[in-house]
Amino acid sequence: MIPAAQNWKLIVSYDGTDFRGWQVQPEQMTVQGELQAALDRVTGENPLPQGSGRTDAGVHALTQVASVALQAGIPPENLVLALNRTLPESIRVISAMHVPPDFHARHSTVAKTYEYHVFVERCPDQPRRICPPFLARYVYSYPWPLSLAVLNDAAQHFVGTHDFLSFAATDPDQSTRNSETTIEDEDGEPQKNAIRTIFSSSWHEQQTPDGNLLVYRVRGSGFLHHMVRNLVGTMLDVGRGYTPAAAIPEMITARARAAAGPTAPARGLFLHSVEYPE
Repeated sequence: MIPAAQNWKLIVSYDGTDFRGWQVQPEQMTVQGELQAALDRVTGENPLPQGSGRTDAGVHALTQVASVALQAGIPPENLVLALNRTLPESIRVISAMHVPPDFHARHSTVAKTYEYHVFVERCPDQPRRICPPFLARYVYSYPWPLSLAVLNDAAQHFVGTHDFLSFAATDPDQSTRNSETTIEDEDGEPQKNAIRTIFSSSWHEQQTPDGNLLVYRVRGSGFLHHMVRNLVGTMLDVGRGYTPAAAIPEMITARARAAAGPTAPARGLFLHSVEYPE
């Protein structure tokens, strides 16, 4: 008799530098593809693990969540050990547990938190800093001085429920603005609109052995494709004095990608945590 499949929740952490993102792609190394292959080697089963979000190429995850159905009767702690023995060192399974059949890593999500790390090369009255090579894969090495207070002023404009079309990866023209295929969420899924709720948005300074970083943390109900990186690029323009923080409400109202700032590089972005109903 074939045993019934059990639903699993996996907590996964990875360095996204060498991957073409989370989602499996033909002839490309992806996190989802490596995890699927590892499950096959360990259990003899080949299900495609579903992630809480499809992080882009070069984006990292401190806590990615994946759900997958397996028939193998393996204890959770043994599954973690076995997967980590066969996965690339840049991917680690932190924990594994059984969950109810209706749990889905993406569809069950109620909130996500992202972090973006910035190494500031120039600080007032200090020599120019060089980003250490051991840190360069995980930060945006920024060449202009930044004001933490001004960055936080800018960050507060994003809190609340807004139409974030100006910060989406695409900028549809007026004739297609209401099309369901012109706006994508962070998973590349077509969206009817760009309205999202941001619960918190702030910057803080973080001390590391290689020097202090400026870290942006944003928690929201969901995000559009490239939305966090576009928010960061816009705020960095504000933080260096190129754009006033007071212009951000106008950017939001414009509903046009060209109205906002540039897209920050992928390497500084981390999926920090994912939340589900209790």
